[in-house]
Amino acid sequence: MSTVSETSDGQLMELLRRKEPMTVSQLADSTGVTATAVRQRLNRLMGQDLVIRHAERSGRGRPTHRYGLSEKARALVGTNFADLAKILWQEIRAVKDPAVRNGLLQRVAVSLAAKYGDRVEGRSPKERMLSISKMFEGRDMSFSVEQNERGLPVLRAHDCPYPELAESDRAICEVEQMVMRMLIHHNVALSQCRLDGDLCCQFETV
Repeated sequence: MSTVSETSDGQLMELLRRKEPMTVSQLADSTGVTATAVRQRLNRLMGQDLVIRHAERSGRGRPTHRYGLSEKARALVGTNFADLAKILWQEIRAVKDPAVRNGLLQRVAVSLAAKYGDRVEGRSPKERMLSISKMFEGRDMSFSVEQNERGLPVLRAHDCPYPELAESDRAICEVEQMVMRMLIHHNVALSQCRLDGDLCCQFETV
C-alpha cells in the first residue's frame, strides 16, 4: 500500500468532493492507503476546518462516522480558474493609462492581502512570516522562513502561486511583493526570483 505522504490532502479533498460523505474504510479503499494513514490525514484536515465529521446511528450500536468537506474547503477545491485569471490579468495589463493600470494592480494586491490578512498572526516580521508559511501549507505550497547574513528573517517561496502568469508577465511578482508587505506589516524586497534562475523566490525585510 502507499504511505500517507503519497496521497496528498488535495487528492483526498477531491475524492470527498466527488463522493462525500465517506467512511474511513471507503477512503482507504479508494486511495490505497491504510485506514490509520487516512485517519491521520482526516484529523489534520479537520484541524484546518476543511473536513467535517458526521455521526450516523443505526440501532444501539456505535455510530458510523462519515466525512465530508466544509464550506471553507468547497471554496478551495474544484475551482480551477487559471484561464480566467490569465485573461483578466492580460486585460488589466492592457490598460494604457499608467495611473489607472497601477491603481488596478494596487487594488488587486489589497484584495489579496485582505483575503489572507485575518489568518496571519504575530507582531514581528519573523512571526508573521512563520504564520504565512504555515497558512500556505494547507494549500500545497511550500514556504520556509530562514535568516540572512544580517540576522534578518527571510521568507522563501519554493513554489510560485501563479506560475503561468509569472512566466508571461513579471508584473505579477510586483503584486506578490505588495501583498507580502501588507501581510508582514513591514517593507520587503524580492531579493531572489525563480524567473532569474534562482531556486526560489525570496522576500527579505528592508
